[in-house]
Amino acid sequence: MEEIVFAGHSGLKIAADVAGPAGGPAVVLMHGGGQTRYSWKKGLETLAARGYRTYSLDSRGHGASEWAADADYSLDAQVADLVAVLAQLPARPALIGASMGGVTALAAVGEHRVQARSLVLVDVTPKIDESGAQRIGAFMRANPDGFGSLEEVADAVSAYNPHRPRPGDVSGLRRNLREADGRLYWHWDPNFISSDRRLDPKAFQARLEAATRGVAIPTLLIRGASSDVVGKTEVEHFQALLPAAEYVDVQGAGHMVAGDRNDHFNSAIVEFLVRTDAARGVVA
Repeated sequence: MEEIVFAGHSGLKIAADVAGPAGGPAVVLMHGGGQTRYSWKKGLETLAARGYRTYSLDSRGHGASEWAADADYSLDAQVADLVAVLAQLPARPALIGASMGGVTALAAVGEHRVQARSLVLVDVTPKIDESGAQRIGAFMRANPDGFGSLEEVADAVSAYNPHRPRPGDVSGLRRNLREADGRLYWHWDPNFISSDRRLDPKAFQARLEAATRGVAIPTLLIRGASSDVVGKTEVEHFQALLPAAEYVDVQGAGHMVAGDRNDHFNSAIVEFLVRTDAARGVVA
């Protein structure tokens, strides 16, 4: 695994990990809001071991990527970053996005801003359950003064989802955090959550609905069976917009938040990529 830096929109630095054979089919992994590229660490390793040249990105303002000087964390800005990054890759990638990363990938593909082999959306659809989204927003806005220890961070994650096992070793959370003045803070620009990225929810949904109708590549929607953001109603709405899309429920998984890892979804992703790539003569 190697750490690299891409030039995003207007030269903004986008940090990434890359692994897998240099000549392998490209895969790009994008995390959810408030996460970092490390949420896809095991997914990157799994795909690389299967022969894919796999890139896991830190979104602007997240992880080791540069913070936007103008505090622009809009969908347009994130799509522009993705367009810039893909222009630096040698071939059309498969795009895999969780939550916010899925929104970015969906808009980029459906609005014909990028060329991709296939698309995987992890627990994200144009229509979402607003109560679940508000709960995530409340979690992300909590603790603006940071945490005193990793144990406090683990407590916060466990309180958000009490049904998820609390990790015995909390040291893995450190990669999701930055340290300042002796306190630990989530590894994102505070402007990301303090700004209203969606502006008009109805217009935002309408944009994603139009983008979904514009998708013309193999697509898989993966839903965490315990998700409070994407329910059966939201899935059916998505399927009506894109009947050709495949869909799978992953038991034991919910919507991902800061500090989470997206490991639950790896098996479904690998099966889909290997099968759809082979059908088109792309062999990892």
